Amino acid sequence: MNHTARIIGFGHSVPARSVGNAEIEASLGLEAGWIEGRTGIRSRFWAEPGDTLSGLAAKAGDMALKAAGIDRKAIGLLLLATSTPDHLLPPSAPLVAHRLGLERAGGIDLAGACAGFIYAMAFADGFVRLHNRPAVVIAANILSRRINPAERASAVLFADAAGAVVLAPSSDPGHGILGSSFASDGSGYDLIHIPAGGSNRPFSEEIDIAETRMTIANGREVFAKAVEMMSRCSLEALEAADLAAPDVARFVPHQANARIFNAVGKSLGIEDERIVKTIADYGNSSAATIPLSLSIAHSTNPLRPGEKLLLASAGAGLIGGALVVGV
Repeated sequence: MNHTARIIGFGHSVPARSVGNAEIEASLGLEAGWIEGRTGIRSRFWAEPGDTLSGLAAKAGDMALKAAGIDRKAIGLLLLATSTPDHLLPPSAPLVAHRLGLERAGGIDLAGACAGFIYAMAFADGFVRLHNRPAVVIAANILSRRINPAERASAVLFADAAGAVVLAPSSDPGHGILGSSFASDGSGYDLIHIPAGGSNRPFSEEIDIAETRMTIANGREVFAKAVEMMSRCSLEALEAADLAAPDVARFVPHQANARIFNAVGKSLGIEDERIVKTIADYGNSSAATIPLSLSIAHSTNPLRPGEKLLLASAGAGLIGGALVVGV
């Protein structure tokens, strides 16, 4: 039997602290409405001192597992897509798996920036099909601790959140990933980056603290490359699935910036009402935005059997991709 991998549970979690635009606009000396007009963001959630990445991820994972109603001993793999693990070493996934009671699951972090969830979903889908065991995919970030508060480009965008899905074996060929496309463009490697803290420039007393924070070198170039990559990968994923844009029930893009995903939707011919949008209230939490959006969309307007979803993302690296997923 050829198994597929069906999504059977969704979950999400955000910190308790909501931060409105006015607070950030005041600190940067921006006029009221500046942030929303350029990004589509009205507010976002930022972690408080006691919050941890593993804690945020575990809450989202627990919600997804409870929704799935599955025996946790059956889970074979946990993939954690994050750019902000609790520590540089060890990976955070084993700790999250432990907190979730996944006694027989492997666990690993994936550092895929904004596209991390797309890649993690592809790997998990393959695992479920190959081993006929369920898997959990969680994407989580605490980006507020990586913001340079003095840099407008990143300070207005980034947020903290976690989203999760549970994948389980299915015998229905209409379930799971029906088409996919992935891309990378290392010529844009330095467009979004954290200069210090890696093995090239390890932490030292001489390093300015600002160099351990995120920086966006050229916002216009990021915009153009992200729109092109997400649009191209989406078309390729649809073609691989033998589908077209009208077949998509919902387009769930990475919530990088409203202008980016609106431009992608327009280029694909996907009407505004089919685009799932959470950026206004949740901001940009990198890899976490797609599973967060899926979970919120499912809780407000449940996904129906037979729906075809298009997921697409692009971000630092530059890396991106798109998936067509059957519900």
